[in-house]
Amino acid sequence: MIKLPKEVVELMKKFKESKFQIYVVGGAVRDTLLNKPVDNWDFTTNATPEQILKMFPDAFYNNVYGTVTVPIKNEQSNNLPAGRQGETMKQLLFEITPFRKESGYSDLRHPEKIEWAKTIEEDLSRRDFTINSMAFDGSIIIDPYKGMDDLKNKLIKAVGEPDKRFNEDVLRLLRAIRFTSQLGFLIEDKTRESIQKNALLIAKISWERIRDEFLKILNSDHPAEGIFFLKSTGLLSYILPEVDVCFTIPQKSPKRHHIYDVGTHLVMALKHCPSKDLITRFATLIHDIGKAKTFYKDEKTDLITFYNHEVVGKRQAEKIADRFKLSNKQKDKLVTLVAEHQFTVSEDQTDKAVRRFIRGVSKEYLNDMLDLRTADRIGSGATPTSWRTELFKKRLEEVQKQPFQIKDLKIDGNDVMKILKIKPGPKIGEVLKDLFDQVVEGKLKNTKKILIEEVEKLALKQFTTL
Repeated sequence: MIKLPKEVVELMKKFKESKFQIYVVGGAVRDTLLNKPVDNWDFTTNATPEQILKMFPDAFYNNVYGTVTVPIKNEQSNNLPAGRQGETMKQLLFEITPFRKESGYSDLRHPEKIEWAKTIEEDLSRRDFTINSMAFDGSIIIDPYKGMDDLKNKLIKAVGEPDKRFNEDVLRLLRAIRFTSQLGFLIEDKTRESIQKNALLIAKISWERIRDEFLKILNSDHPAEGIFFLKSTGLLSYILPEVDVCFTIPQKSPKRHHIYDVGTHLVMALKHCPSKDLITRFATLIHDIGKAKTFYKDEKTDLITFYNHEVVGKRQAEKIADRFKLSNKQKDKLVTLVAEHQFTVSEDQTDKAVRRFIRGVSKEYLNDMLDLRTADRIGSGATPTSWRTELFKKRLEEVQKQPFQIKDLKIDGNDVMKILKIKPGPKIGEVLKDLFDQVVEGKLKNTKKILIEEVEKLALKQFTTL
């Protein structure tokens, strides 16, 4: 039923030869049964850390959970993700943890008391969801909580009493949603009701932990479904209240193309975002959050407007980036995409206007912005593109062939000094700026030959005036 890599088989054989029980456990069992690549192989055993260290002299551990890391040298790894098969690796790191029992979770995250358990069933009873509470000894799957049935039925179900599981580790509230978005599963009713009941506890978790789980949701195959689950369980109001409130903001009005409220539009845009980039997806989800604070409806005409919502949204995006502890680079990208998403696409735009748009977005984020625009259109009920948008894309390509900065010119200060026979000084900058302005205005082509000829004309002019 489960085919194990050679390195895993050999490791388990060594335990059995030493008369110890050893099981592949958790996500490795789940993903193998789902025919998904396994990135991390985790094991549990009735051997103590000290006994494991005797079997593997190169192993080490320095944690209260007794998890021993065993480095395994290999020539190639057969359990790498798709696209990396056959990649040569120097070693694998296998984590092996003794059977254990846990109790006392006063911080709602970590157990205060850890004891070695005697059986695999005791160990599995402490785990979060049934699909993660299976073990495999090389021939038999140990499945006391019917995780295989839940895999077949595509259900996320807590092990035992849901309230107990979530109060042991509040992060499991988000993990449940993350698994739905990664696997395309639903949440079993009793487990979902418990998430709703305990949603407020998520405020006790660090933002670094929340960020990591949330970004995994965005990075999944079903990110929109994940956001809808966050909304329906009440978690979204604690994690992204700026998005949650948008579900109360209507957009349907005369002369408007929108068919959804703002919140639904944001999630539908995320659903259809063509980008695999995390921050582009994040920006797509929050690009219109400023509409909640700029909503205005004319009582006479029923016309709804959101003037300057991108300006308000920019400030909100900055706060969200800080709250989620994003890196400076991630924050810059998130804020830029939100601030600049409301750009105009018109066949009448001048090159200067197109250049101004590119400068605002930056060349680096240009394709990300176009992906956000595609998502925005589809999430509004429109077609993925239009003839104006396609024309605009061609204009972007053409305009980018022109220099954006003086340093983009095909000659530099050294060329100017050589031709004019002058030393470094303000004159060089003046000449380069004049050349740059002429190129931008279309009076000169940005080729080295033409620019050198222009400087030579200047040199000749200076000579004749002496």
